[in-house]
Order: sequence, then C-alpha cells, then structure tokens
Amino acid sequence: MVSTRALVKRRKTVRNIRKITRTMELIATNRFQRALKRDLEAEAYTRKLSEIAADLRRSSGEATHPLLAMRPIVRRSLLLVITSNRGLCGGYNSAILREANLRMRQLQSANIPLELELAGKRAITYYRYQGITPRATYTNFEDRPRFEEVEVPANRYIDDFLNGVVDQVDVAYMQFQSLSRQVPVVETLLPMAQVSGKGQVQPEGPPLQYEFIPNAEEILSELVPASFKSQLYKCFLDAAVSEQIARRVAMKQATENASEMIKSLTRDYNRLRQANITREIAEIIGGAAALE
Repeated sequence: MVSTRALVKRRKTVRNIRKITRTMELIATNRFQRALKRDLEAEAYTRKLSEIAADLRRSSGEATHPLLAMRPIVRRSLLLVITSNRGLCGGYNSAILREANLRMRQLQSANIPLELELAGKRAITYYRYQGITPRATYTNFEDRPRFEEVEVPANRYIDDFLNGVVDQVDVAYMQFQSLSRQVPVVETLLPMAQVSGKGQVQPEGPPLQYEFIPNAEEILSELVPASFKSQLYKCFLDAAVSEQIARRVAMKQATENASEMIKSLTRDYNRLRQANITREIAEIIGGAAALE
C-alpha cells in the first residue's frame, strides 16, 4: 500500500514538473509571436516578388530563365527535410518525417536517385538510425533563421540545378497556414514552373506592359533566383512558426495533465490520511475498551 509520505513526494515532483512545462509554454508563446511577425513580413515580400516575376515572364514574350524550365526526365532529385533541433513539440517532427519518407518511397519506386539534406537534429538522428547518409546537414536554423544563412544552401541548389547535378529540388517542412492549422508538406521549389506566392497561382488577367532596360533576360536572371531564395527562406520561417506553435500546444497539454495528476494525488492522499486517522481512532477505542 502506498504511504502518505510517498504520495506527498510524488505530488511535489509533479508540481515541479508543472512549473517547468508552464515556463516552457510561456517561452514558446514569446518565441512564436516573434517568429510569426517575421513570417508575415516575409510572406508579403515573397508573394509580391513572385507575382512580379510571373508577370514579367508573361510580358517578356520569348524571354525565360533556366530555373523556370520543366525537365521532361528527372534523373536525380534533391530533398531537404526541415525539422527541429529540440523535442517536446508533440508530433511536429514525426509528421514531417512521415511526409519525407513518403516522397522518398515515391522516388525509389520511380528509380530516381535521391540526394538528401537535413536541417535539424531530429532529422539527423532519425536518418542516422535508419542508416541513411545525407549529403549535408544543418543545425544552425533555430527559431530565428536568417536570410544570409538560407542563402548558402540556396545558391548551391541553384548551381546544382543549372549544372544538371539535380533536376528537382523538394523541401519537406511544416507549412504554416493559420494559427490553428499547420500542414506537413513536400513542396517542389525547383524547377519554378509557376512563380507566384507559394508557387501555385499565376496572376490573373492580361499581363501588364513593361519596358525592359536593358532587356528581359537580364532582369529575369536577377529576379528569378531572388524569388527562389525568398521562397526557400519562407519555408524555414514557416517551420520556425509551426515548431513554436506545436511546442506551445504540447507544453500547455502537459501542464494541464500535471494539474489533473496533482488533483488525483491530493485526493488519494486525503483518502489515505483519513483511513489512517480512522484506524488510529479505532485502535485507541479498542485499547480503552480492553482496559475496562
């Protein structure tokens, strides 16, 4: 039978855990607010830049850019998986890894060689356990990814695509859609067949008339790579926001569970203490009756 001392000790332990989870919930809330502000700012820039690039492409006639060209045969693909460096964020990482594994199986069934790059310690640990060696790993992208950091792999992806090293670049990450909805997706960033927003919608209506100085090809050569870099940067920002939301929800649930456990332990302690008092009173009465 559990003693009252053991129940008091267990209740104290759960209270300490509740303090930790509550603190982590507040920290995640603060980081989420800052990450959301950066994400919304980048969203407006990325969307407008992509819309301008798509509009210029339609207005420039025959002018195009190699990053926009669809390749009839994909001989080699690259997959970047973005996860977190830390845990305690519910099913955030497992959902991303599930989508990444699905894309890997699709490529394997199509006999397409795959280059794998991993961002986040959780993905690195997972694929190390699976015996898969990635081409590159990154652990420097926390809740504040910087454009300068993202630009390094982005430039390498552009060079690999232009030189024919890879024919397709996919990114597996948690896409932020709203405060209540974050969806794990695998998004194709190269080739940029449709350059607009998240790469899904073309501007509607007749194209605007532009005067190209010096020429459309040179303008697109600057604008299209910048659009790709901004879209990759947006993926990391989405991942940062979604991670903090998942951690905040997980820590809130853990805090509530700890509170329920404390109530249950307190109830058990009171019942046991009452039973002990009743037993002691009965023993005293029995002893007094024996002396009479």
